[in-house]
Amino acid sequence: MQLATWNVNSLKVRLPQVLAWLAENPVDVLCLQELKLEQDKFPLAEVEAAGYRAAWLGQKTYNGVAILVKAERSLDDVVTGIPGYDDVQSRVIAATVDGVRVVCAYFVNGEAVDSPKYTYKLEWLAALEGYVERELERHAAFALLGDYNIAPEDIDVYDADAWQGKVLCSAPERAAFGRLLALGLADAFRLFNREEKQYSWWDYRAMMFRRNLGLRIDHILVSDALREHAVACVIDKLPRKWERPSDHTPVVLTLSAAAFAQDQ
Repeated sequence: MQLATWNVNSLKVRLPQVLAWLAENPVDVLCLQELKLEQDKFPLAEVEAAGYRAAWLGQKTYNGVAILVKAERSLDDVVTGIPGYDDVQSRVIAATVDGVRVVCAYFVNGEAVDSPKYTYKLEWLAALEGYVERELERHAAFALLGDYNIAPEDIDVYDADAWQGKVLCSAPERAAFGRLLALGLADAFRLFNREEKQYSWWDYRAMMFRRNLGLRIDHILVSDALREHAVACVIDKLPRKWERPSDHTPVVLTLSAAAFAQDQ
């Protein structure tokens, strides 16, 4: 069984790429961020024709998240937003897929550490932490997938000195990431790969992808109940090589079938 996350940076632009990727990589669950589509503009017919059902939370121009699930799998208990947190931005959607609670999140970027958007980011992170803690109490099998806009360690940054203290790498952001782990979650990619220069995002400018100057900011965190069934987690760089790509690329977690067979 496979779960994947991908910030597509406009589903309208990248829909052909998403469909092509799913044809070659028929994952069971694909979490998308930055749809940049209004709710009624979501391409449901095309998604269903590809063999998937979907739950989504759209927003004009910015943000937007979706969970795509293979048609033969269940998609239940959909919740949009962070319950109890008043947020006009469409950043979070959750659903239960064959007993596994899946939360898809597009974390706040923050712009710069002296920006009001950074203050919003830290407030948002605190609200998300509380939400995740409550979800873990209800669901043993749990995964939080998305564009976190946080590079958790220096190993996740092409130039740690240059990025030190800056947004995406600041101490408060990394501490927030650490608190998510402390709730009982594991960074799925780092369960299998501790190598340097492993990134999921590269700026469009200055040939950053070609030079492999990127950041690892797209993550899949899993509860202990899923961690014991994890068999692989990889960053698929191929879509970043395509024409008019997203600046992010997919991250894919493979679980043994037993993870989805649990009666939660």
